[in-house]
Amino acid sequence: MRLLLLSDTHLPRRAKALPPQLLDEMPRADAVVHAGDWVDTATLDLLTARARWLIGVYGNNDGPELRARLPEVAYAQLGGVRLGVVHETGPAQGRERRCAERFPDLDVLVFGHSHIPWDTTAGGRLRLLNPGSPTDRRRQPYCTYMTAEITEGGLTAVELHRLPRRH
Repeated sequence: MRLLLLSDTHLPRRAKALPPQLLDEMPRADAVVHAGDWVDTATLDLLTARARWLIGVYGNNDGPELRARLPEVAYAQLGGVRLGVVHETGPAQGRERRCAERFPDLDVLVFGHSHIPWDTTAGGRLRLLNPGSPTDRRRQPYCTYMTAEITEGGLTAVELHRLPRRH
């Protein structure tokens, strides 16, 4: 099972559209995971129409329309992997401990908010993934997203993808 992970798209404020490279990944993904800060409902509608399975949450910049359609925390069972999605996890310091305590029954937690890619393991079991942002790199050198595979009940082949700089 192939996953496409993204967050913090902030359309149309930070970009006018999702990058073509990201859209090209969608048909190859069995599930698309968005960790919040969509900002507009058009992006949610686009991903809903294109994704085989969309798992998403709202973020701090998402208004009432998105909050009415999306949960604050989402959970899914994917190929034997217990996945959770949330927008904010608090400061980087202490993140592993806080997330392991808050989500003791998960194998993977996808989060956003910081626009900073993150890939660590908390407590020897909970994989924490932040795909960064495909549209707003902030203090990062590149805009990013992630892909991953679920094979034999485990998360494998996690890859951070750098997007070309916009001019």
